[in-house]
Amino acid sequence: MYRYKIKELKTWKLSNKRKPLLFLGARQVGKTYLLKKFGETEYKQFAYINFEHPNAPKRLFDTDFDINRIITVLNAYCNLKINAENTLIIFDEIQTASKGLTALKYFQENAPEYHVIGAGSLLGVNIHHGESFPVGKVDFMKLHPMSFHEFLLAMDESSIAELLKKNDLESLSFFHEKLTNYLRYYLYIGGMPEAVKDFVENQDWQSVRHIQNQIISSYKSDFSKYAPKEILPRINMVWDSMPAQLAKENKKFIYGVIKEGSRARDFELAIQWLVDAGLLHKIYNISKAALPLVAYQELSAFKIFHNDVGLLGAMCRLNAKTITQADAIFTEFKGALAEQYVFQQLIQNEKLSIYYHTFDRSKYELDFIIQNENDEIIPMEVKAGKNLKSASFQLFTQKNKSKRAIRTSLSTYKKEDWLTNIPLYSINTLE
Repeated sequence: MYRYKIKELKTWKLSNKRKPLLFLGARQVGKTYLLKKFGETEYKQFAYINFEHPNAPKRLFDTDFDINRIITVLNAYCNLKINAENTLIIFDEIQTASKGLTALKYFQENAPEYHVIGAGSLLGVNIHHGESFPVGKVDFMKLHPMSFHEFLLAMDESSIAELLKKNDLESLSFFHEKLTNYLRYYLYIGGMPEAVKDFVENQDWQSVRHIQNQIISSYKSDFSKYAPKEILPRINMVWDSMPAQLAKENKKFIYGVIKEGSRARDFELAIQWLVDAGLLHKIYNISKAALPLVAYQELSAFKIFHNDVGLLGAMCRLNAKTITQADAIFTEFKGALAEQYVFQQLIQNEKLSIYYHTFDRSKYELDFIIQNENDEIIPMEVKAGKNLKSASFQLFTQKNKSKRAIRTSLSTYKKEDWLTNIPLYSINTLE
């Protein structure tokens, strides 16, 4: 299955400033598949070492960081002759190897001719004692679950996906019903590659749900394996509270939903562990829509999003029959799936800074406030239902003299005086 991130990997390969690459992302998002595909298509050969494998040389870097010795050991382990000019070296689950991250620093300093990628799912939470990120010595790249674009490609809809890529919104209106139907599928299946692949091959909703539940179970196993024992129960409580948090009209994270009477100090470490593991994402409320938005973020007020809309639906026990019930899947859980979907598409663009805004003395939230690379502030509202009217949204844009305002909904593309309606299926064309 095609992943757009391979273009960035090709750019990294050809860069004359290339450093060892840390390839990050939550478990099951497709890191290993993509890196092996990259090695197969862009190099004569690749050396793959998964440090979680029982026979992997986990102590490879304990003796010293002599690159010649390391390469000699890798030649024997991988049964090949590694050449700097035509071999990609992949250190998978590098956080499992003692001093693995430190070794990347010595590749950069003493042998920059080698093409080295260290991949990891839990790099934010499972670093060996005394070890830290080799800041300044590595490049960083992050992989998320498959976007809706990539989902369309997997469904053999490359022509429509190309229209989306070109942001040809007027032409896309001819395929509105078809795209809306695919969007229903995506909200149930999500972007985890194994679930997408299974659906493409079998068209079996129950099989997809079984895979999603297995992934969720593997995540919870990771909690037990890697999380500090003193916060493990609270990590599970935060994780299990996600459906209830998102079923609220106001999506602000409320500690009392986890446990009555609880406060920030009770659960902030557990939340941060899940964020560092890439399983949850946190965006902050801003008190004022002014540049830079980060200067007006309120650290005590935030919303939390899941890493994948399909997994969220599985946790909420969303029934596959919902897909056939008109637009029910968009409005389930007070539109939480639609908002999760939009966030999941926006986060693919690392040039966007994403926040939200709560109106004074009001429970009403402006779903997203975005700052792009041109320092343009864009207010955005997600409308999962048929009612597209929003007086508060219009007042906000007038008060802040917004040059551009976005409403994303099930309606077709339409540009009005004070806002532009972008169909939900086109939202990751936003720049």
